[in-house]
Amino acid sequence: MAALLWPAYGAPTDITAIEAVPLAARGLPGTTYDLVVRAGRLWPDRVALTVLPDGQRSEQPAELTYADLVADVHRCANLLHALGVRRTDGVALLAPNCDELVTATLAAQLAGFAAPVNTGLSREHIAQLLRRSGAKVLVAAGPELAPEVWQVARELAVEAGMEALLALGRSATGSPEAELEPVDAVRVGRLFALAADYPGDAFVGRVPSPNDLAAMFHTGGTTGIPKLAAHTHSNEVSDAWMIGSAGLLHDDAVVFAALPLFHVNALLVTVLAPMFRGLKVVWAGPLGYRDQGLYEHFWKVVERYGITTMSAVPTVYSVLAGHPVDADISSLRFAVVGASPLPQAVRESFESATGIRLVEGYGLTEATCVSALSWPGDPRPGSVGQRLPYQHVRAVQITPEGEWVGLPPGEVGVLTISGPTVFPGYVTGWASDGPVLDGLGKLRDGWLDTGDLGSVDADGFVHLAGRAKDLIIRGGHNIDPAVIESVLLMHPSVTAAQAVGRPDQHSGEVPVAFVTLAPGACTTGEELRAWAGQHVPESAAAPKAVTVVGQIPVTLVGKPFKPALRAEATREAVAEALRGIRGLTGVRALVEDGSVIVVVGLAQEAEETLARQALDRFAITWRLEQS
Repeated sequence: MAALLWPAYGAPTDITAIEAVPLAARGLPGTTYDLVVRAGRLWPDRVALTVLPDGQRSEQPAELTYADLVADVHRCANLLHALGVRRTDGVALLAPNCDELVTATLAAQLAGFAAPVNTGLSREHIAQLLRRSGAKVLVAAGPELAPEVWQVARELAVEAGMEALLALGRSATGSPEAELEPVDAVRVGRLFALAADYPGDAFVGRVPSPNDLAAMFHTGGTTGIPKLAAHTHSNEVSDAWMIGSAGLLHDDAVVFAALPLFHVNALLVTVLAPMFRGLKVVWAGPLGYRDQGLYEHFWKVVERYGITTMSAVPTVYSVLAGHPVDADISSLRFAVVGASPLPQAVRESFESATGIRLVEGYGLTEATCVSALSWPGDPRPGSVGQRLPYQHVRAVQITPEGEWVGLPPGEVGVLTISGPTVFPGYVTGWASDGPVLDGLGKLRDGWLDTGDLGSVDADGFVHLAGRAKDLIIRGGHNIDPAVIESVLLMHPSVTAAQAVGRPDQHSGEVPVAFVTLAPGACTTGEELRAWAGQHVPESAAAPKAVTVVGQIPVTLVGKPFKPALRAEATREAVAEALRGIRGLTGVRALVEDGSVIVVVGLAQEAEETLARQALDRFAITWRLEQS
């Protein structure tokens, strides 16, 4: 049985033999609940979670064994069941990371399904996500953990018609906490205090089946209302097993986790995959990788806990590369990187500073999490990894008629994925039997349109070529922004670079770039523009402008947020075109649902006709405001 569950998977060529055995014959747990119970049965006394209070107090963690975790999940799920949560009901989770949040997420997937929400979203967007999730119960950070989040939760629990608001603390065994203020028409209490009255040996309700919903994860950046992507239990268990099979998580691994649990990477890579092997996961405090104190003490944390594997985004490794290694980090074998493209300069600086190889991965929420991982011992330059077993990746050309035409190995097209990790759809509404799901054009015959451009070689290694929606189209000529970004990152003064399209009256749009500089560098944007023009492979890709900024805008999980840069580039183009028009009071550019909208302010006596004529020369969305 062990050989079936853990086949030999030590080289890229092993994938053929692995897939010769049907996935259904490998004996995977059917649901995330089955996975939790299995871990508690096999390794009851092993430490499952070690949670640091913050980056500067790594010697004072809260710890939970697998037996304790199973009991706590049962108690919390039984409380949720008593509050009316059933199989097709959501439990919303609004909190920074803490050990209670891990337990609450797993309990939500047992009683109903989990609906994690990014605490950094605007109040309006949080409210809309809560309503769209159909949640009956809101689990939120208590006043001691995150007072501002608790206040928003109190207000939104009433607005969204929640039946209960349950508070999380910093640790399940923390000191006594203050009494919570009541909320009108909503039951309020502390999750673990209320759950203590419920049985911890079993779940009293109907347990989930593999095809039941386990979670809804929102997708998108920091503005615009994200879509809710549904995951089944089968989606999550199969992807977690694939990650655990890939050789990065061996039986004595210790995993470091700091990405927020509203992100699929945190749940799949640092909760469910380690659980397959009964591993210890060391969690950073509530701020995660946003805790500046963590970076100052990071290498000491690695040494103290014998960290062997970690997962983060490129910006994290860029910061870590600048902190001298002041501890024995020989335990750290691999550092996994994903979520956004890895600049070569970041790879080189981190690996030269630490001696630790960065292992790239590729995935997206709509395919549960990870779809490809690199092989540390078999590097393929330019690749983000080989497809994982039982997931199939191909590049297609989408014709003007909407047909998908498969492309041969090595040819660039839109990447598509099929297999057991492909999600069932986005939540578009609610019916009497639960959420209504729709692929919204992303699903076709079991294949998922990723929206990414790339190629797949004959061995199943994926090579990205940018986002389809990020293409810069200059006079009908497609320009991959990664080409410009790679060139700028070759300049010794540049530490980060992002290229976007700026509206242009003649060419539709032209490429521009935004960069950050190394400390002490005094290179100007104009110098970088000229330098890039000499080094890009084609003249059309030469940026028309390079702007030096203090930092590149990113989402809370560290992905570059290009809509904000497109908005700034659009604002600059429009402001230049309207210069000299009488009565102009200002130009703003907003990001709404991922699209850029320009707002032009005009005084009463303004030359409105001239302004309209100038705006109509751009292929943009705009509106006028009288001031």
